[in-house]
Amino acid sequence: MSVFTLPQLPQLPQDSDVRHRYVTARGVRFHVAESGPADGAPIMLVHGFPQHWYAWRHVIPQLAERHRVLAVDLRGFGWTEPAAHGYSTGSLADDIVALLDALGIDRAAVVGHDWGGWAGFSAALRHPERISALVSVNMTHMWPMHRHVLPNLWRMWHTALIEHPPLGRLVLRRTGFAGFLLRLWSGDPGLWDREDLRVYTDLLRDPGHARAAEQLNAAYVWQEIFAHPRGRYRKARLTVPTLIIGGERDVVIPPAVLQGGERHADELRVVVVPGAGHLLPQERPEVVAEEVLKFVV
Repeated sequence: MSVFTLPQLPQLPQDSDVRHRYVTARGVRFHVAESGPADGAPIMLVHGFPQHWYAWRHVIPQLAERHRVLAVDLRGFGWTEPAAHGYSTGSLADDIVALLDALGIDRAAVVGHDWGGWAGFSAALRHPERISALVSVNMTHMWPMHRHVLPNLWRMWHTALIEHPPLGRLVLRRTGFAGFLLRLWSGDPGLWDREDLRVYTDLLRDPGHARAAEQLNAAYVWQEIFAHPRGRYRKARLTVPTLIIGGERDVVIPPAVLQGGERHADELRVVVVPGAGHLLPQERPEVVAEEVLKFVV
Protein backbone atom coordinates (compact mmCIF):
# COMPACT_ATOMS: atom_id res chain seq x y z
CA MET A 1 0.00 0.00 0.00
CA SER A 2 1.40 3.37 -1.00
CA VAL A 3 2.37 6.05 1.46
CA PHE A 4 -0.08 8.92 1.35
CA THR A 5 0.50 12.39 2.74
CA LEU A 6 -2.85 13.65 3.97
CA PRO A 7 -3.86 17.14 2.88
CA GLN A 8 -4.65 19.76 5.47
CA LEU A 9 -7.99 19.47 7.17
CA PRO A 10 -10.68 21.56 5.45
CA GLN A 11 -11.28 25.01 6.83
CA LEU A 12 -14.18 25.67 9.18
CA PRO A 13 -15.82 29.00 10.04
CA GLN A 14 -13.67 31.16 12.29
CA ASP A 15 -16.08 30.81 15.19
CA SER A 16 -16.01 27.01 15.01
CA ASP A 17 -14.80 25.19 18.10
CA VAL A 18 -13.82 21.90 16.45
CA ARG A 19 -10.68 20.25 17.77
CA HIS A 20 -8.83 17.50 15.90
CA ARG A 21 -7.08 14.54 17.45
CA TYR A 22 -5.82 11.10 16.55
CA VAL A 23 -6.35 7.97 18.60
CA THR A 24 -5.21 4.40 17.96
CA ALA A 25 -7.77 1.61 18.20
CA ARG A 26 -7.51 -1.97 16.95
CA GLY A 27 -4.16 -1.13 15.38
CA VAL A 28 -5.49 1.76 13.27
CA ARG A 29 -4.79 5.48 13.74
CA PHE A 30 -8.21 7.16 13.66
CA HIS A 31 -8.97 10.82 13.16
CA VAL A 32 -11.63 12.34 15.43
CA ALA A 33 -13.10 15.85 15.19
CA GLU A 34 -14.35 16.90 18.62
CA SER A 35 -16.51 19.76 19.84
CA GLY A 36 -18.65 20.70 22.81
CA PRO A 37 -18.13 20.52 26.57
CA ALA A 38 -15.85 17.73 27.78
CA ASP A 39 -18.39 16.78 30.44
CA GLY A 40 -21.37 16.77 28.05
CA ALA A 41 -23.21 13.56 27.23
CA PRO A 42 -21.23 12.10 24.30
CA ILE A 43 -22.58 11.73 20.77
CA MET A 44 -20.49 9.91 18.15
CA LEU A 45 -21.14 10.86 14.52
CA VAL A 46 -20.27 8.25 11.88
CA HIS A 47 -20.21 9.26 8.20
CA GLY A 48 -21.20 7.29 5.11
CA PHE A 49 -19.72 6.57 1.67
CA PRO A 50 -17.85 8.33 0.08
CA GLN A 51 -17.54 11.04 2.73
CA HIS A 52 -15.86 11.67 6.09
CA TRP A 53 -16.32 13.72 9.27
CA TYR A 54 -16.68 17.00 7.35
CA ALA A 55 -20.14 15.98 6.12
CA TRP A 56 -21.36 16.70 9.68
CA ARG A 57 -19.90 20.19 9.98
CA HIS A 58 -23.29 21.96 9.91
CA VAL A 59 -24.72 19.52 12.47
CA ILE A 60 -21.80 19.60 14.91
CA PRO A 61 -22.25 23.17 16.25
CA GLN A 62 -25.93 22.59 17.00
CA LEU A 63 -25.27 19.39 18.93
CA ALA A 64 -22.17 20.77 20.65
CA GLU A 65 -24.09 23.41 22.57
CA ARG A 66 -24.77 20.80 25.23
CA HIS A 67 -23.16 17.55 24.08
CA ARG A 68 -19.61 16.31 23.65
CA VAL A 69 -19.60 15.60 19.91
CA LEU A 70 -17.11 13.23 18.29
CA ALA A 71 -17.18 12.98 14.50
CA VAL A 72 -14.97 10.07 13.47
CA ASP A 73 -13.42 9.03 10.19
CA LEU A 74 -13.89 5.32 9.51
CA ARG A 75 -10.82 3.25 8.70
CA GLY A 76 -9.49 4.24 5.29
CA PHE A 77 -11.69 7.34 5.02
CA GLY A 78 -10.94 11.00 5.59
CA TRP A 79 -7.89 11.46 7.77
CA THR A 80 -7.92 7.94 9.25
CA GLU A 81 -5.25 5.66 7.86
CA PRO A 82 -6.24 2.82 5.52
CA ALA A 83 -5.98 -0.73 6.84
CA ALA A 84 -5.38 -3.96 4.97
CA HIS A 85 -8.54 -5.55 6.37
CA GLY A 86 -11.51 -4.86 8.64
CA TYR A 87 -14.16 -3.29 6.39
CA SER A 88 -17.02 -5.66 7.19
CA THR A 89 -20.03 -4.33 9.05
CA GLY A 90 -19.11 -6.21 12.21
CA SER A 91 -15.55 -4.92 12.13
CA LEU A 92 -16.70 -1.32 11.66
CA ALA A 93 -19.06 -1.79 14.61
CA ASP A 94 -16.16 -3.05 16.71
CA ASP A 95 -14.16 0.00 15.61
CA ILE A 96 -16.90 2.24 17.03
CA VAL A 97 -16.70 0.53 20.42
CA ALA A 98 -12.89 0.45 20.36
CA LEU A 99 -12.91 4.20 19.73
CA LEU A 100 -15.15 4.70 22.75
CA ASP A 101 -12.59 2.75 24.77
CA ALA A 102 -9.70 4.81 23.40
CA LEU A 103 -11.55 8.02 24.21
CA GLY A 104 -12.43 6.87 27.73
CA ILE A 105 -16.18 6.83 27.11
CA ASP A 106 -18.37 4.15 28.71
CA ARG A 107 -21.58 4.84 26.75
CA ALA A 108 -22.48 7.17 23.92
CA ALA A 109 -25.28 7.92 21.52
CA VAL A 110 -24.32 6.97 17.96
CA VAL A 111 -25.60 8.91 14.95
CA GLY A 112 -24.68 7.29 11.65
CA HIS A 113 -25.29 8.35 8.06
CA ASP A 114 -25.52 5.87 5.17
CA TRP A 115 -23.01 3.03 5.87
CA GLY A 116 -22.30 4.73 9.19
CA GLY A 117 -25.92 4.07 10.11
CA TRP A 118 -25.59 0.41 9.14
CA ALA A 119 -22.45 0.08 11.27
CA GLY A 120 -24.37 1.80 14.07
CA PHE A 121 -27.10 -0.84 13.91
CA SER A 122 -24.47 -3.56 14.10
CA ALA A 123 -22.78 -1.88 17.08
CA ALA A 124 -26.14 -1.58 18.86
CA LEU A 125 -26.81 -5.30 18.35
CA ARG A 126 -23.30 -6.46 19.25
CA HIS A 127 -22.59 -4.04 22.11
CA PRO A 128 -25.92 -2.67 23.40
CA GLU A 129 -24.42 -1.83 26.79
CA ARG A 130 -22.14 0.74 25.10
CA ILE A 131 -24.76 2.52 22.95
CA SER A 132 -27.23 4.74 24.83
CA ALA A 133 -29.24 5.63 21.71
CA LEU A 134 -28.95 5.11 17.97
CA VAL A 135 -29.95 7.50 15.19
CA SER A 136 -29.67 6.18 11.64
CA VAL A 137 -29.76 8.83 8.90
CA ASN A 138 -30.57 7.78 5.33
CA MET A 139 -30.13 4.10 6.17
CA THR A 140 -32.66 1.42 6.91
CA HIS A 141 -32.67 -1.15 9.73
CA MET A 142 -31.58 -4.78 9.42
CA TRP A 143 -35.07 -6.24 8.93
CA PRO A 144 -36.47 -4.53 5.81
CA MET A 145 -39.53 -6.24 4.35
CA HIS A 146 -38.78 -8.12 1.14
CA ARG A 147 -41.87 -6.78 -0.60
CA HIS A 148 -40.44 -3.28 -0.18
CA VAL A 149 -36.78 -4.13 -0.78
CA LEU A 150 -37.07 -6.15 -3.98
CA PRO A 151 -38.67 -3.37 -6.08
CA ASN A 152 -35.94 -1.00 -4.88
CA LEU A 153 -32.83 -3.16 -5.34
CA TRP A 154 -32.03 -1.32 -8.57
CA ARG A 155 -31.23 1.75 -6.49
CA MET A 156 -27.97 0.09 -5.42
CA TRP A 157 -26.79 -0.16 -9.04
CA HIS A 158 -23.73 1.94 -8.31
CA THR A 159 -22.16 -0.75 -6.13
CA ALA A 160 -21.67 -2.96 -9.21
CA LEU A 161 -18.96 -0.55 -10.41
CA ILE A 162 -17.03 -0.27 -7.16
CA GLU A 163 -17.40 -3.56 -5.28
CA HIS A 164 -15.11 -5.77 -7.39
CA PRO A 165 -11.35 -5.63 -6.68
CA PRO A 166 -9.35 -4.16 -8.28
CA LEU A 167 -11.87 -2.50 -10.63
CA GLY A 168 -13.61 -0.58 -7.84
CA ARG A 169 -10.54 1.27 -6.65
CA LEU A 170 -9.57 2.19 -10.21
CA VAL A 171 -13.04 3.62 -10.90
CA LEU A 172 -12.86 5.68 -7.71
CA ARG A 173 -9.32 6.93 -8.35
CA ARG A 174 -9.42 7.59 -12.08
CA THR A 175 -12.96 8.80 -12.74
CA GLY A 176 -15.37 11.33 -11.28
CA PHE A 177 -17.77 8.58 -10.22
CA ALA A 178 -17.84 9.48 -6.50
CA GLY A 179 -18.62 13.10 -7.32
CA PHE A 180 -21.33 12.01 -9.73
CA LEU A 181 -22.96 9.93 -6.97
CA LEU A 182 -22.91 12.79 -4.49
CA ARG A 183 -24.59 15.06 -7.02
CA LEU A 184 -27.14 12.38 -7.89
CA TRP A 185 -27.98 11.64 -4.26
CA SER A 186 -28.66 15.20 -3.17
CA GLY A 187 -32.27 16.29 -3.00
CA ASP A 188 -31.06 19.91 -2.95
CA PRO A 189 -30.12 21.05 -6.50
CA GLY A 190 -27.98 23.88 -5.13
CA LEU A 191 -26.03 21.88 -2.56
CA TRP A 192 -22.85 21.49 -4.58
CA ASP A 193 -22.95 25.09 -5.73
CA ARG A 194 -22.50 25.98 -2.05
CA GLU A 195 -20.10 23.19 -1.12
CA ASP A 196 -16.95 21.70 -2.57
CA LEU A 197 -17.07 18.12 -3.86
CA ARG A 198 -13.29 17.98 -3.86
CA VAL A 199 -13.20 17.81 -0.07
CA TYR A 200 -14.42 14.22 -0.51
CA THR A 201 -13.31 13.21 -3.98
CA ASP A 202 -9.67 14.34 -3.79
CA LEU A 203 -8.91 11.84 -1.01
CA LEU A 204 -10.12 8.99 -3.20
CA ARG A 205 -7.26 9.60 -5.64
CA ASP A 206 -5.01 7.96 -3.06
CA PRO A 207 -4.76 4.18 -3.70
CA GLY A 208 -5.20 3.27 -0.04
CA HIS A 209 -8.34 5.36 0.39
CA ALA A 210 -9.82 4.15 -2.91
CA ARG A 211 -9.17 0.55 -1.88
CA ALA A 212 -10.84 1.16 1.49
CA ALA A 213 -13.98 2.47 -0.23
CA GLU A 214 -13.96 -0.51 -2.57
CA GLN A 215 -13.54 -2.95 0.32
CA LEU A 216 -16.38 -1.34 2.29
CA ASN A 217 -18.80 -1.86 -0.59
CA ALA A 218 -17.50 -5.33 -1.38
CA ALA A 219 -17.85 -6.47 2.24
CA TYR A 220 -21.44 -5.27 2.35
CA VAL A 221 -22.37 -7.10 -0.84
CA TRP A 222 -20.72 -10.41 0.01
CA GLN A 223 -21.32 -10.51 3.75
CA GLU A 224 -24.62 -8.65 4.19
CA ILE A 225 -26.78 -8.78 1.05
CA PHE A 226 -26.35 -12.54 0.63
CA ALA A 227 -26.97 -13.08 4.33
CA HIS A 228 -30.40 -11.46 4.38
CA PRO A 229 -32.25 -14.21 2.48
CA ARG A 230 -30.80 -16.69 4.98
CA GLY A 231 -32.23 -14.69 7.86
CA ARG A 232 -28.95 -13.55 9.38
CA TYR A 233 -30.63 -11.03 11.71
CA ARG A 234 -34.01 -12.75 12.01
CA LYS A 235 -33.55 -13.65 15.68
CA ALA A 236 -31.70 -10.46 16.68
CA ARG A 237 -33.45 -8.02 19.01
CA LEU A 238 -32.64 -4.32 19.04
CA THR A 239 -32.78 -3.13 22.65
CA VAL A 240 -31.15 0.26 22.10
CA PRO A 241 -33.66 3.12 21.58
CA THR A 242 -33.47 3.90 17.87
CA LEU A 243 -34.59 6.66 15.52
CA ILE A 244 -34.40 6.47 11.72
CA ILE A 245 -34.41 9.74 9.77
CA GLY A 246 -35.07 9.37 6.05
CA GLY A 247 -35.51 11.66 3.09
CA GLU A 248 -38.75 11.74 1.13
CA ARG A 249 -36.76 11.97 -2.12
CA ASP A 250 -33.92 9.64 -1.16
CA VAL A 251 -32.94 7.85 -4.38
CA VAL A 252 -30.87 5.22 -2.53
CA ILE A 253 -32.90 4.38 0.61
CA PRO A 254 -36.50 5.45 -0.09
CA PRO A 255 -39.06 5.78 2.74
CA ALA A 256 -40.76 2.46 1.83
CA VAL A 257 -37.76 0.41 2.97
CA LEU A 258 -37.57 2.15 6.35
CA GLN A 259 -40.73 0.46 7.60
CA GLY A 260 -41.17 -2.87 9.37
CA GLY A 261 -38.37 -2.84 11.92
CA GLU A 262 -40.62 -2.09 14.89
CA ARG A 263 -41.38 -5.76 15.54
CA HIS A 264 -37.67 -6.45 16.08
CA ALA A 265 -36.99 -3.50 18.40
CA ASP A 266 -37.93 -2.35 21.87
CA GLU A 267 -38.16 1.24 20.62
CA LEU A 268 -37.91 2.26 17.00
CA ARG A 269 -39.28 5.42 15.39
CA VAL A 270 -39.11 6.62 11.79
CA VAL A 271 -39.13 10.27 10.68
CA VAL A 272 -39.26 11.19 6.97
CA VAL A 273 -38.13 14.68 5.98
CA PRO A 274 -40.26 16.16 3.18
CA GLY A 275 -38.45 17.05 -0.04
CA ALA A 276 -35.06 15.79 1.18
CA GLY A 277 -32.63 13.38 -0.46
CA HIS A 278 -29.85 11.04 0.65
CA LEU A 279 -27.47 13.63 2.13
CA LEU A 280 -29.53 14.90 5.05
CA PRO A 281 -26.57 16.04 7.23
CA GLN A 282 -25.77 18.57 4.51
CA GLU A 283 -29.18 19.18 2.94
CA ARG A 284 -31.12 19.59 6.19
CA PRO A 285 -28.60 19.82 9.05
CA GLU A 286 -30.98 21.80 11.23
CA VAL A 287 -33.63 19.05 10.96
CA VAL A 288 -31.10 16.31 11.73
CA ALA A 289 -29.81 18.21 14.76
CA GLU A 290 -33.31 18.95 16.01
CA GLU A 291 -34.43 15.33 15.74
CA VAL A 292 -31.25 14.07 17.40
CA LEU A 293 -31.56 16.52 20.30
CA LYS A 294 -35.20 15.56 20.83
CA PHE A 295 -34.36 11.85 20.82
CA VAL A 296 -31.01 11.66 22.61
CA VAL A 297 -31.28 12.36 26.34
